[in-house]
Order: sequence, then structure tokens, then C-alpha cells
Amino acid sequence: MFIVVVGLNHKTAPVEVRERLAFSSRAIPEILPQINKYEKVAGSVILSTCNRMEIYAAVTDVEAGLKSIHDFLRKYANIDFDDKHQYFYSPTNENAVRHLFKVAAGLDSMVLGESQILGQVREAYQLACDSGASNNVLNTLFQQAITVGKRVRTETDIDKNAVSISYAAIEKAKQVFGTLSGYSCLIIGAGEMSELTAKHLVANGVSSVVVSNRSFERAQLLAEQFKGKAVKFDYLLDHLEEADIVISCTASPKYILNLEQLQQVMTKRINRKIFFIDIAVPRDIDPAINDLPGVTLLDIDDLHHVVDRNLAERKKEAIKGVKILEEELEAFLKWVNSLFVIPTIAALKEKGKEIKERELAKAINKLGNITSKEEKVISILASAIVNSLLHDPILNLKTHANTSQGHLYSEIAQNLFNLEVQGQQKKKNIEVMDNHPKNTDFIESFTNEAMVIAKRGGANG
Repeated sequence: MFIVVVGLNHKTAPVEVRERLAFSSRAIPEILPQINKYEKVAGSVILSTCNRMEIYAAVTDVEAGLKSIHDFLRKYANIDFDDKHQYFYSPTNENAVRHLFKVAAGLDSMVLGESQILGQVREAYQLACDSGASNNVLNTLFQQAITVGKRVRTETDIDKNAVSISYAAIEKAKQVFGTLSGYSCLIIGAGEMSELTAKHLVANGVSSVVVSNRSFERAQLLAEQFKGKAVKFDYLLDHLEEADIVISCTASPKYILNLEQLQQVMTKRINRKIFFIDIAVPRDIDPAINDLPGVTLLDIDDLHHVVDRNLAERKKEAIKGVKILEEELEAFLKWVNSLFVIPTIAALKEKGKEIKERELAKAINKLGNITSKEEKVISILASAIVNSLLHDPILNLKTHANTSQGHLYSEIAQNLFNLEVQGQQKKKNIEVMDNHPKNTDFIESFTNEAMVIAKRGGANG
């Protein structure tokens, strides 16, 4: 049994392609059994998120299995592409296992170390189990992948530092106030960044959200999402008197809040500090307000410094995560290698039993009338001879079961003893190995890509 993956993600395919190959969780239980009907496919799991689509399959032949998955995708999406198309990647065996472990650990995500993907991997596996599409190999693979994801998040700090501008803004606010629970927030602007920031604010327990925008209708739409209040732009200063946190992100070509206005506001806020986060370019807020007592102002560059510093920290933690990944990979590969040996040992024991019973019957028949006690002694002797002959071969098979030589020893035993082992085949295209390199080189590729999310707001998977 071999493991293959056919997939695409935000790095290999544009959104217009990804959306054509997206699978809803409602449709997946019906689709998976269809995939399993294709040639050489013994089990399958679909992982489909906004940033990736991947089909994991247990196959009895690598090349034929990959072709079957590509054939299915062509039919499903009605897209004509060859099996080596630039949109797709197709790691197999050890590389396929490593890829899934990276995904589950958040090491292959747009946002390095993000945690939502682990839940998505778990859901993908559960859907495959519920539909009966998974099998023993995929069960073990995904259970171990989930273990990898959990270990990386509990044994490292990879998801502890904000790596999106909107989330970094919230983290800075928490540093100022300690907790956001009970504090009020005013959001100026109703664009995408404002929406992302509002999501983080609500998730962190702010008591109220007020949205102000030049278009009152857009302010209302955003406020409704978070059970907040929309206010007209003309009354912005009035609401500054009550807000504790102010997030501003408009498209204004000049300051919408200047020093003089804030001086007036602060005279009405006795002994109450206020925190401004200006994530607009050009800036919305006059930086001179930072000199006012009780006022803290951060702009987009301040937040970029936070994000860059946090990304550097995540990169360090990712190296720890890779070590965990490789430990779990080695454990899984040992289990895979043992799969080749166990059936061989069973077949060897069965053949020994058949030979013993056949030759014992011949001997008893030739001896003629013997007592039951004599027959028992002869039977014990025959068993002892067979067991003694098979002891060393079986011991050697067990010794090498969890090594890269397991399949080789198994194949030699099958040939020497002329064993029929159902469901096994010659070692073809397999990449399972014991002394695989403890590779950390690939960390550069995903951490470099993670840097581009500094201007995003927390993409998933």
C-alpha cells in the first residue's frame, strides 16, 4: 500500500482555479466513495479549505493511483489539464506523509503556525471515516498528523505571536489595557481591514463596538455583523469622548483627526487613557497627538515592526516544530515498514503448519497402529522441528520490521519459502526509508512565504 497526495494551494494556483476545485463538507461524504471506485485507489481523504485542496489516497500502485486522482479531478471540475500541470503538486509516500504533517502543524499555511488548519485536518479525516472512505493506512496517517499538530502547538510557541496587522493591533491594545473585556472600541472606516480588526476585538471581549464611516450605510452593515452601533461621520468627535480604543483605517488623503481636535477631546476625558491604532496609508491621525498625556498612538509601521519581530520568533519556533515533525515521521515510517513484514511472518507460520500437518499425517499413516500418546509425542516433535527451523527467520524478520530493510527481508523470505502473501507486491516507487535526513531546509521556503501575510488579516489553511 502506498500513499499519494494530489493538491493545490494558494502558492500554486489562483483563487479562480481553487474555487473550481473546492469541496464543501456537505458534499465530501458522497464524493469520497466515488474516488475509491477509481483504479488502484483503496482509500481517500479530502482536505478542502479556502487556501488549499488536497486529496490523500492509499493506493496499490503509485503511478496508476495518481492518474486516477487526476482523472477524477478533471471530471469533477470539468477542467482539461495534464497530470504534471503547474497548479498541482503530487508528493508520494514519505514526502506525502511529511507534507500532511507540515500542513497539520501549520508549517505550510499562508499564516505560519496558524491553528485553524488542525481542526480542518481533523474534520477532513472524520468525514472520510464517516463515509467509510478511509482505510487502515490513512487512519494511522491522519491520527499521527493530528498528534503532530497538537505537539507542535503545545511544545512550541509557534502560534503565540501575532503575524497579521489586524491581530497585532489587538495584541498591542491588550498590552496597554491588560484585557479588552469591559472596554469600548471605535472603528473609523468600514473596509476589509476594519472588519478583520472588529472580529479580533469581539473575540477578545470588548464591551461595545461603534463604527463610523463617511458612508453611513456601510458603517451600519459592519456594525450589524458585530451587534455594534453605527454613527455618522459628523459626530465622530462626540464618540471619541467615550471610546477607549480607536482603530482607524480610511482612504482619506489627509488627517481625519488632528492635534487640536484631540486636545479638545482629552479635556473631557479626565484620567482616562485612550489608545489609537492608525492602520491607514496615508495616515488618518496626526502623529503629534502622541505627545498628549494619556494618549498612545501606533501607526502601520509600528505594527509592521511587531509583525516582523513576531514572524522571526515564529520562524525560530517552526524549527522546533520541524524536529517534532521528523520524530513523528520516523515513528510512522517504522509502522509502515512493519506492514510488509507482519503478513510475511503470518504466511511463514501458516506454511510451517501446513507442512507439519501434511508430513505428520503421512508418518502416522505409515506407522500404522499407534497409541494416542505416541501420536501426541510425534505431533509435538513435528511442531518443535518446524518451530526451531522457523525461529531464526522469524526473529530476523521481526528485528528488521521497523527498519528500511523490512521490505527487503520480507521479499527474500517470500522468495526463499515460496510464500503467497495476499495484497503485497514488489517494492515499486516506494520511498519509505529508515535513515531519512532530518531535514530543516524546507523551513526557509514556508517562512519566506509567511512574510507576505504581514499585510493580511489571518488567512487560514
